[in-house]
Order: sequence, then C-alpha cells, then structure tokens
Amino acid sequence: MISRAVRDGLEEILGDRVQFDYPLSRCTSLRVGGPVDAFATPADRDEIARTLALCAEQRIPHYVVGAGFNLLAPDARLEGVVLRLSRMRRLEERPNGGVRAEAGVSHSQITRFCVERSLSGLEFGCGIPGTVGGWIAMNAGIPGREMKDAVREIEVISPTGRKRSHVARERLPFVYRALHGLAPGSLIVSALFDVTVSSREKVRDEVDRLLALRSGTQPLNVPSCGSVFKNPPGDFAGRLIEAAGLKGERCGGAEISRVHANFIANVGGARAADIVALIEKARSAVRETTGTVLVPEVRTLGEPA
Repeated sequence: MISRAVRDGLEEILGDRVQFDYPLSRCTSLRVGGPVDAFATPADRDEIARTLALCAEQRIPHYVVGAGFNLLAPDARLEGVVLRLSRMRRLEERPNGGVRAEAGVSHSQITRFCVERSLSGLEFGCGIPGTVGGWIAMNAGIPGREMKDAVREIEVISPTGRKRSHVARERLPFVYRALHGLAPGSLIVSALFDVTVSSREKVRDEVDRLLALRSGTQPLNVPSCGSVFKNPPGDFAGRLIEAAGLKGERCGGAEISRVHANFIANVGGARAADIVALIEKARSAVRETTGTVLVPEVRTLGEPA
C-alpha cells in the first residue's frame, strides 16, 4: 500500500485524475484483475513527468497500460501506480508526409482520420484493437505488416520523468510483438507515422476489407485479450491449439474460443487464475503433441515483459 504522503503527492499533481484502490478489471479487455494502489490518467506531458518523478523519489513501482489488450491483470492487489494515457489523444497531419499521434489515440480514431484525409499506410491497424502507445510497445501488426514498418520516430519520457526524447526508427530494435531497447518504465507518449496520399475510396476499401476479415475470424462479441500466443515460425498458434483438441475448453469463467483457438474469452465471471490455467493447459498440450513451445503474447501486469 502506498503511504498517505504519496497519495497526497499524487492528488497534488493530478487532482481528480487519480483514483485509489482502483479495480483493474475496469481497464483490461479481459475484464479481470484486482485493485491497484493508484490509477492515474495524466492530462499532459508535465503531469506524466511529475508523476514519474514522484514514483522514482518514493521508490514506488509504476506500470503503463493502453486500452488493456494483450494484458492480464492479476487477481491479487497490485502495489504501485498504473498510468493510463487515455487523455493523450492529439492527432495531426504533418506537411512532410507524416501523422503524429499521441499514445492514447485509439485504433478507430486514427483509422477515421486517415480515411477522411485519404492517407494510406496505416490501414493494417484498423483491425488491431488498442491505442498507439500499446501498438508501438507490442509492435502490433498483421501478416505482412507491423508497426516497425510504419513508424518514423517515437517520443519517450524516461522512467524518472526527467528526460524527454525523440527516437528515430533506426534506433528502435523492434522484434516480433515487442519493442526492445527502451529503459524499463519508459513511457511512449507519441509516435510519428509515415503515410502517403492516396484516394479516400482506396483507403476505405482496404479498411473495410480488413475489418470484414477480422469480424469473420475472431470472437469480437466477448471480452478477450486478443491473441494469447505468438505464432511460432512457419505455423499458427491457433491451429496448434485446435489440433490439440482444446477449442471450447473451459476453466471457471474462461474459455478457449470456439471461433479462434488463439483467443481466450471471459464468458462470465472469469478470474485471472482461470485464464492462466488455460494458458498453461494449451502450452502443455501443444508441447506434448507437437514438441512446439508456445510463447505467450499476452503480458501480465506487474511482471517483466
């Protein structure tokens, strides 16, 4: 539990933009998770920097969440401060063929923006839930295109809040479903994407095609975290889990989706422990039947990435 002095410090910086004993089930797409000591939604870069500085001075752990996809919050209390940059939603077209988006910009917001302005290059993101900050941290993508292919640079605030920098794509070591190279606890506050001028019809047609593909192959009507496992080289995690006979497998209120086996859905009252049990069951079954070791894509809040 954080001290009264820390609570007072957070309230001084953030006002009503901090809540205490906040249930993390409200900010994760799986709708599971226990309380966190403090949940902060800073309004600008100054508030982010001051919050990080307070955490560093008081040696309080801090965590960053976007829209809560690819994220599992534990059932037990999480000690520290969770920051969500949902108020950081500025979006602008740059004259040199770029789009600058703050970390809290949603996938639907940036898709509409690009369609309205006939800008091509980010259509692949239309079917990927979440926000820009999470997209970058996870190197989100679809077969054939990922964030690393679209990012020109990112803006980062250091873990102590003392340094703000712009990091060019050439210095960003993206890997499959991750971005390495940033100091643990750094915050991505914006990204500059490369786009090209196209026609509104072409951009909209590609967006519609990808959305239709997603709606036909993924369980969009129940809470889930997106893909649970990374695809192993040359194969698909969903195919391997289905081949192991686990489609529809349940534990408590969690179920391996009958629509797509690489999704675990909260079908009613699931706990984080239920989801972890299904993750381990799927990994074990696939390892026993094929020898393939599945690597989780979903991250657990409070554990190293």
